[in-house]
Amino acid sequence: MSELGSKMEDQAAIEALLASPVLARIATADPVTCQPHVVPIWFAWDGKSLWISSFTNTRKVRELRLNPKCSVLIEPTDSNMSLQAVILEGEVEFITQPKEYIIETATRIYARYLGSEGVLSSESQSWLYDPHHLIIKLTPQKIITW
Repeated sequence: MSELGSKMEDQAAIEALLASPVLARIATADPVTCQPHVVPIWFAWDGKSLWISSFTNTRKVRELRLNPKCSVLIEPTDSNMSLQAVILEGEVEFITQPKEYIIETATRIYARYLGSEGVLSSESQSWLYDPHHLIIKLTPQKIITW
């Protein structure tokens, strides 16, 4: 396991993995009991930040509001990749307005996993327009690979 070096091939492998529509897992912690909480998430990566669609009434958001530090683990599904995993660590920020931006960002995230037609389904549309919908933005302070 190592922290990200400056090798171009390391960066290229990380970018390739983060561009893939694989499930990630976000870890938060209950600030009172310190109990870890890990859940799968869909995400989008823009080269600097990880964007996650979520809802205000989820446990991960409640915990992140009290303790904005988290870790996100991303593993490739292709066993031929040079990386086994990437961990992004840092503090999140919440994007709650404007609603049009939330919908636009979430649509990009959902399209990665559902395709352009899948985003149009009634279930996906209900997620996009849910009043509890928000975006979690993680600009990692630390990236670990192995």
